Amino acid sequence: MQKSVIFNQFFFLYRIFFRKIKVLVSEEVGLKIMVMVCFFGIKKESFRIGSSVLPKFFLEDVGLESFEVLQRAGNRKIGVSNLPQILIETFLKDYLENDVVIGRELKFGYSCHHFLNQLLNDPIFSYCKDIYLVRKSDKRSWKNLPREKYPKKLVFHDGRLALKPTPLETLAILMWAPVGVILAILRIIIAISLPYGVSSPLLAFTGLQLRVTKPQSQSLVQNSSQLPNGKHKGILYVCNHRTLLDPLYLCFALGKNLHAVTYSLSKMSEILAPIKTVRLTRNRHQDHEMMERLLSQGDVVVCPEGTTCREPYLLRFSPLFSEISDEIVPVAVDSHVSMFHGTTATGLKCLDPVFFLLNPSPIYTVQLLEKVSSKVSTCLDGSMSRFDVANYVQRELAKALGFECTMLTRKDKYLTLAGNEGKASTRKEN
Repeated sequence: MQKSVIFNQFFFLYRIFFRKIKVLVSEEVGLKIMVMVCFFGIKKESFRIGSSVLPKFFLEDVGLESFEVLQRAGNRKIGVSNLPQILIETFLKDYLENDVVIGRELKFGYSCHHFLNQLLNDPIFSYCKDIYLVRKSDKRSWKNLPREKYPKKLVFHDGRLALKPTPLETLAILMWAPVGVILAILRIIIAISLPYGVSSPLLAFTGLQLRVTKPQSQSLVQNSSQLPNGKHKGILYVCNHRTLLDPLYLCFALGKNLHAVTYSLSKMSEILAPIKTVRLTRNRHQDHEMMERLLSQGDVVVCPEGTTCREPYLLRFSPLFSEISDEIVPVAVDSHVSMFHGTTATGLKCLDPVFFLLNPSPIYTVQLLEKVSSKVSTCLDGSMSRFDVANYVQRELAKALGFECTMLTRKDKYLTLAGNEGKASTRKEN
């Protein structure tokens, strides 16, 4: 699976490379060499780049004018490309609603991959009423297709690159990488070894930006629930999930340690985490008791989406948190990166924070909203169901972020990107 992730970088780098040296080799030969190098050694059953990574980059290249022409086409649409069909089929069928896709086919063997040219001859096109060919001069005047006009919403995508590696941007990545590795290590050392009052300004000096917004009401810092032993019950902070660093950035925003409950976490991330992390078992009764116990010890943060989402959407919230406490503070978090994504579905999870910190100046925004109990009743008093409370919190966070609520789940994400259900028992993910 790691080879498939690395393929994404090879694919774009070789496309750029052969565009520049086309005076030395023909486009046909260049394309064959590119695919030979990129596909060499990758197993067919584990190759998912065509459905998990490339649709995002392809959609960003779609011209509004060509899309409008495509929308005016007849009932059946046929997409033809000189690229391998395995790369373009998902994109053209699912995102541009083509009924048939014709591309080059690859021959799979034990040692290498060879091209077999697809015969695009007259008999195929004789069944088409209209044929549209695009000239290079047409592309130069195109406007990019706006996100709101995508035929299918782009909710999930994978791959580490946050930008399309054009020649200039690729050069910038290669030049920044050595500096970025040193900077990421320095940021990690500062974050895990120094108190918040000292580490926060130092991390800001290294380029990490944290923007915090708090409600005018001070109710979120007052614990109204009291335990039988006289102690106050902790506050439950409920966040949407952008990266593994969400709980840590909330701690920086509040200036205090919290207990973080996660659905799963890599061993390395668990060891390096400067705050206490506890894994949920996905057994409702056990998780309920565990979270109750943690709240009796202090404040707790949980991300009920259960997995990260990069795009401006919120996945369905698990309602477990709504049964634990009526002291619920929704927290809207968002992250912005320029080079590398700090999340992955098919790569090594332990490297997610590292890739986020590799960015020159990543930005985190943390918005603390009003307590749920101060605006609506909770399910603990019987006036609302746990699902009502979970949906209410999801809507409030979406409103604060300008995101869209969905009913998609962790299972939907991993079936799309990795071809499995993302179960913690079979893999380490978050």
